[in-house]
Amino acid sequence: MSSEIQFYREENFKVVDADGFKLEIPEEWEVVRLGNKRYFEVIMGQSPPSSTYNQDGKGLPFLQGSAEFGSMYPKPQLYTIQPMKIAKENDILISVRAPVGDVNIAPFELCIGRGLAAIRVNRSKIEDIYVFYFLTFTKSRLENIGGGSTFKGITKSTLEELKIPLPPLPEQQKIAHVLTTIDKAIEAVDEAIKQAERIKKGLMQELLTKGIRHDKFKVVEADGFKLEIPEEWEVVRLGDVALDFKQGFPSGKRDDNGILQLRMDSIETNGKINPKGGVKVPPPKNVHEYLLKPGDILFNNTNSVDLVGKTALFKGEFEKCVFSNHLTRIRVNTLKLIPEFLLYILLKYWQMRIFKALCNPHVHQAGIKSKDIQNLKIPLPPLHEQRKIAEILSKWDEVIEVKKAKKERLERMKKKVMELLLTGKVRVK
Repeated sequence: MSSEIQFYREENFKVVDADGFKLEIPEEWEVVRLGNKRYFEVIMGQSPPSSTYNQDGKGLPFLQGSAEFGSMYPKPQLYTIQPMKIAKENDILISVRAPVGDVNIAPFELCIGRGLAAIRVNRSKIEDIYVFYFLTFTKSRLENIGGGSTFKGITKSTLEELKIPLPPLPEQQKIAHVLTTIDKAIEAVDEAIKQAERIKKGLMQELLTKGIRHDKFKVVEADGFKLEIPEEWEVVRLGDVALDFKQGFPSGKRDDNGILQLRMDSIETNGKINPKGGVKVPPPKNVHEYLLKPGDILFNNTNSVDLVGKTALFKGEFEKCVFSNHLTRIRVNTLKLIPEFLLYILLKYWQMRIFKALCNPHVHQAGIKSKDIQNLKIPLPPLHEQRKIAEILSKWDEVIEVKKAKKERLERMKKKVMELLLTGKVRVK
């Protein structure tokens, strides 16, 4: 890319008012309203009768709002045989009803409902991808115009008043090229993450039921579910291979000088602890009873029906922390059970919706009692096989984490590059 595009710092700027936002842009850039017919055409959506909708591919793809938006292109699920307002391929789609300001590009001709507008650009003067990135970059303008989350919609006249700074067309094209190149790199890493997660899920299915190099199997029942496991494996009650089950303490207070308390939202669905999770709370008198140690399993005993049973392994992410009453700490007997192996078993049970079947639904929440956790039946291979299975799955966790870190770096870079290029602080030629 460096052989095609040269970058340089801009020195001459002007300040313009763009819908209440002050923008400092290069002097030679134009500022054009979306209502300028020489550059843009704004088409407001209109919903066809619901009786014309179908999922059979009849008629045109239909988007009511931004629910089916992707990172750049939407994936419509509905069709209509009576389209009212049509967006053409490469038109910019913008959400004009809550959530206001989401932006995508039409990948093909489609019908747009009243939650969307289409912006059609004059391609002899405008690079549509540049406008897409600029509107994405300045999404907060639309939210500001709408007056926040209570705003119900943006009118055509309001949309047409929006101002867009325009570099010369070749520069617009180069800016779009740079940003789409970064986006393609992000998409490639994202696909690699999904592929690694699929491999890990397949390995969990194989290793946690078939084990490593076994020929003979038996069918056992675990909490109403049938499992086929190696003949050499046992099936045990979790309470018989654990040393301690302890529920945390409630605390509705906050204390910046207190102790860090992990809560239900500190537990991620992939078995990790959210590094930004938890709040500082006043420590109880018996705080030592709630301190976490590396190797502790945290089981989310109270949550929504779909999330109850989330589990994570505490690896010492925080030097000193405790846990709330929505979590149950499980300490295992390491002479019988490897904590990492138990983690993957409980994650698999959560994926199989075993906890959803076991929990007691309440209003807006569901819960699992400590005795029900202790009575869980789990397969138990010999220690050396538990350790090997946990090592294999942990390595795939590491692969996924490395790729996720790479994606985060690319996303930070994209954000910075957008700020520099879309304001003209750094120019391309």
